[in-house]
Amino acid sequence: MIVGTGCDLGVTTLNLRDPTLVAAADAYVLARADGTAFHRPAWLAAVEQGTGNRAHMLAAVSPAGRIAGLLPITHVRSRLFGQALVSSAFAVDGGVLADDAAIAAMLVRSARRLADDLGGLSIELRGGATPGDGWRSDGDSYLGFMRVLAADDEAELLAVPRKHRAEVRKALANPALTVEVGGAELLRDHYHVYATSVRNLGTPVFPAALFRAVLTRFAPDADIIIVRHDGRPVSAVLTLYHRGMVMPFWGGGLSEARGLRANELMYYRLMRHGRARGMTHFDFGRSKAGTGQAAWKKSWGFDPVPLIYHHFGPDQRDINPTNPKYQRRIALWKRLPLPVANLIGPLIARGLG
Repeated sequence: MIVGTGCDLGVTTLNLRDPTLVAAADAYVLARADGTAFHRPAWLAAVEQGTGNRAHMLAAVSPAGRIAGLLPITHVRSRLFGQALVSSAFAVDGGVLADDAAIAAMLVRSARRLADDLGGLSIELRGGATPGDGWRSDGDSYLGFMRVLAADDEAELLAVPRKHRAEVRKALANPALTVEVGGAELLRDHYHVYATSVRNLGTPVFPAALFRAVLTRFAPDADIIIVRHDGRPVSAVLTLYHRGMVMPFWGGGLSEARGLRANELMYYRLMRHGRARGMTHFDFGRSKAGTGQAAWKKSWGFDPVPLIYHHFGPDQRDINPTNPKYQRRIALWKRLPLPVANLIGPLIARGLG
């Protein structure tokens, strides 16, 4: 479907069930230095499969079929939080990926037309090219953390500031802690640890189907690391690998993980694992500015960089859990039995995006 034209290019919605089109879009993302894992068709399709939110891949295409720009969009719907077009949903990055500003403007106009066709929805772009006039930009809410991987294990330790390095060394010296790397066979343990971790933070857990879909569609560019204490899983993370980047994404730990320094061991060993895979950089993901999580990442020697997000339309969804109006609900959620939280949580979280 053509939704906008300009120059010799047209903007069309790619059929994500066509392997040829998916391969072309993926090649475009992988060829660009500013292309992220969250621009890839695999992410868009996995989110649709795992959450039921509809995917739209807008593409600027020449008459000869050459892709010159992409804008992955998910139509996120929630009875509690409203609707929006998000790029990229359930991700920390995304937005417009284009050869030049004129093509980026075409994709933005097409996204706005799609939002109008769907009832005047708001649009959220997490990164990417600056979308132009009429958009609200926010560079104060979220921070990103990334640095170059060191040459070897000892250099990696020395890259960690002294105080936190001591915590890593304590974890390394604990013979009861073991580390396992794998795929789908570790999803059950990963989900248990992650779901418990986010419940303890007062946050609804995402559907297990989302993790399975991402792991499956990104293979072999995704895996899981589990840290066990005397054989019992206490920390876990699902990681993506993209253009030399190690990207731990969905991770957490049980309450005892902190005292065991299990997370320290997990991320240190993930850095080693990334080097073995030929990765050169470690992306610690985003954290909300001013939070303990952001401070913890800084203690590893990562310098924060503001993430710029862009919003357009009548309603900017308020899904930030640091908002004071959510504090009572968060406190109540922390007290839910885990089976109840895991039953209700995915129904809520699939609309957060």
